[in-house]
Amino acid sequence: MNTKKKIIISAGGTGGHIYPAIAVAQALQKRLNNEVEFLFVGAQDKMEMQKVPQAGYAIKGLWIAGLQRKLTLQNLLFPVKLLSSLWKSRAIIKSFKPDVVIGTGGFASGPLLQMANSLNIPTLI
Repeated sequence: MNTKKKIIISAGGTGGHIYPAIAVAQALQKRLNNEVEFLFVGAQDKMEMQKVPQAGYAIKGLWIAGLQRKLTLQNLLFPVKLLSSLWKSRAIIKSFKPDVVIGTGGFASGPLLQMANSLNIPTLI
């Protein structure tokens, strides 16, 4: 019995991260004869939350953002957002059970790849 490969791809923030991730998914889908299941992970409320579903893929969002160049409330929330994103990444990975996790950049890639690596799941950038 041939089981589908399961792959999580994390990309976001800009088209420079999102569109290459979608292209990787499409190429793997073709190469693996559709015997693959994808889940994308991005930053909630960012561009990827629209572009990835438009391309036909499921996506989950993390509460993560970058640091501002000045002292702001958002910067003070960064440690909380990072911890939240690490825990949610762990839950996503435990639930989806990927064979590999791929990151093409964006704020969500860091926590997801860190958690996958700590769980001994192969990671690629």
